[in-house]
Amino acid sequence: MIAHLFKLIWNKKKTHSLLIVEIWASFMVLFGLATLIVVNVRNYREPLGFGYENVWAIGLKANQDTVGIADKLQRVQQRLRAYSEVESVSRMGSNVPFSSSQTNNGIEYKKRKILADFYATDENFAKTLDILVPLGHWYRNADSVGKYTPVVINQNAKEELFENENPMGKIIGDRFKVVGVIDNFKAKGEFMSNKPAVFELAKVDATWVDTMLIKVKPGTDAAFEAKVVKDIAAMVTGWSVEVDYLTDMRKNQHNLVLVPIIIALIVCSFLLINVALGLFGVLNLSIAKRRGEIGLRRALGATADGISIQFIGEIWVLATFALLIGLLFAAQFPLLNVFDVNAGTYVTAILIAMLIIYGIVTLCALFPSRQAANIQPATALHEE
Repeated sequence: MIAHLFKLIWNKKKTHSLLIVEIWASFMVLFGLATLIVVNVRNYREPLGFGYENVWAIGLKANQDTVGIADKLQRVQQRLRAYSEVESVSRMGSNVPFSSSQTNNGIEYKKRKILADFYATDENFAKTLDILVPLGHWYRNADSVGKYTPVVINQNAKEELFENENPMGKIIGDRFKVVGVIDNFKAKGEFMSNKPAVFELAKVDATWVDTMLIKVKPGTDAAFEAKVVKDIAAMVTGWSVEVDYLTDMRKNQHNLVLVPIIIALIVCSFLLINVALGLFGVLNLSIAKRRGEIGLRRALGATADGISIQFIGEIWVLATFALLIGLLFAAQFPLLNVFDVNAGTYVTAILIAMLIIYGIVTLCALFPSRQAANIQPATALHEE
């Protein structure tokens, strides 16, 4: 049976080669899209590592003011703590969670070098964002003793720098002392991979640490926001004050990920529809040209199910040829580690793409194959 199918396909190799190319192209597009989706789904299933509900980011810019910036920032922070609506206040750099700003740098421990995201924050950062510290503690101002700056690292940085070694009290980068380890910290949202992160205690007089994170009580409305902006503007005349809700910033980050995926899904759907229509048309044309052959097979005792299986088998063989070619290309991605994605992700994407291709070709072949099975041998031979 299989040898017969190969022979039938070979007899129409020009037409079938075009179908193979179409199916191969569809597989590669599906493989790319499936990889993108699998990566983001796996990232989304990992914990974010911090809380963002009822947290506001207040960005302060001194503009032309150059006098006493550090003192003014401290006064603003103290004023924010005085509000009854505010549960916690933290000061950090501009790379707040869900923002477009990012700061990274290389760091080393015993010749192990990694590129990590750096965050300059104060001792209230973990409290404001509900960050748990399972190993050690979040740094305090009292930890800043001597020439070393206390830092907290995430689990990913711990594994890459220390492997199985206990990181507590270790010196990294010649000037940082590890005092705590947190689990995940995906600053750009759930769809971000858990990258190495290092949190350092910012100096009180650091003028560039000019963003205030405040955690407000549930139900705090825009009226309080307007009051805060007015009070701060009166305290630091000429400064720009901008308030962002972390919940809104999170949605924006999600849109940056989801919009390209949705566009890719639409484009891929149109491609697959065109391929499906092409397969359907070719199979219908094939039946019209092979009515005599089908009638002869029916006259020789072939059953309707046997005829139907033959046509489905032909398209499956074509799809298998195309997928084998596609697998040669797809296998290069995990072997060469093209996008620094886990090999298991590529394997999952390949399986998804193959299942979709086989599903499409089977659906396209069902109706034409049933048409072929219903051809009566006497009618077909008479027409021939």
